[in-house]
Amino acid sequence: MARGQRFDEITTQRLILRRWRESDRGPFAALNGDRETMRYFPAALSRAESDALADRIEALFEEQGYGLWALEVRADGRFIGFTGLNPMPAGVPGAGGVEIAWRLARHAWHRGYATEAARAALSVAFGGAGLAEVWSMTAMLNEPSRAVMRRLGMAEAARFAHPRIPEGHPLRPHVACRLARPAVAGMPAAGAAGRPAHGGGTVPDAGR
Repeated sequence: MARGQRFDEITTQRLILRRWRESDRGPFAALNGDRETMRYFPAALSRAESDALADRIEALFEEQGYGLWALEVRADGRFIGFTGLNPMPAGVPGAGGVEIAWRLARHAWHRGYATEAARAALSVAFGGAGLAEVWSMTAMLNEPSRAVMRRLGMAEAARFAHPRIPEGHPLRPHVACRLARPAVAGMPAAGAAGRPAHGGGTVPDAGR
């Protein structure tokens, strides 16, 4: 990526991936506090925890020029969650690399939004950002997100016990998937229909 290059907004057929706004914080807190949406995460988030996560997401945009974009439906301007690129944490396969992650509100499931937005994020990863590979991880139990990873063409790279989740917890068994930059330029077009996506990854203090 060229020094100073930024990716503040991306559009797809149905979505806008953009920087965060103050007005996003309320619906984001509702999303993060919904136990069904957060069923594949160790715990739901309080409003303070949700706001702190939004702050960390925005700080990463300033640092690296891309990150976890807020998702907006073009037809009605509604905020539905996030999709984007985030550093892989220490202690997991792919540590030090970049993952693609998503988290969508329940009302946005069953529409293929996660896949559509993730494909747009991959175009930034392999195009403007020039990454050699992208990772994604989630709990073994999270079949909806694993299905999105497969639709993106990601291959399973490792199964592991997540170091930040206690032993014996049903979400501790995790899977990490990897996608290398295509040898041929160009990424798949966005807009494929899909199944609900609860969000890749389960790290409590990261952007999954």
